[in-house]
Amino acid sequence: MRRRYKSTVLAGTFRCVWPILAMLAVVASWSAEAREIKVVSGTYGKNCGASRGNATAELARQCDGLQTCRYVLREAPVGTPSVRCRTDFRAEWFCTDTEFHTAALSANAEPGSTLVLSCVEEAGAGK
Repeated sequence: MRRRYKSTVLAGTFRCVWPILAMLAVVASWSAEAREIKVVSGTYGKNCGASRGNATAELARQCDGLQTCRYVLREAPVGTPSVRCRTDFRAEWFCTDTEFHTAALSANAEPGSTLVLSCVEEAGAGK
């Protein structure tokens, strides 16, 4: 009898634990999915006097909703300063409501240059 009692208690414990583990898995996957790129601004040639945000629509079209995005610069947007000025490229984005990021290509940015935006959390040494 004792053996049966213990197995019944153990089985009942497992029945209680599984729903909790399942709920934790759902919450963990939801929080991982919530870390998506939301572009705030993309600017090509700000260092040469271009208007902030002149490449936002194209950057958002390619990267919004992704966890990682390899953005390849296309032709300079209309209104970008003359080719005599070595233009930069700057991207700004959110991963969560409070996690803001920026990344930039140097003043040698030209069509074909690539900038990587990411919302993947780093893990490992130092984290």
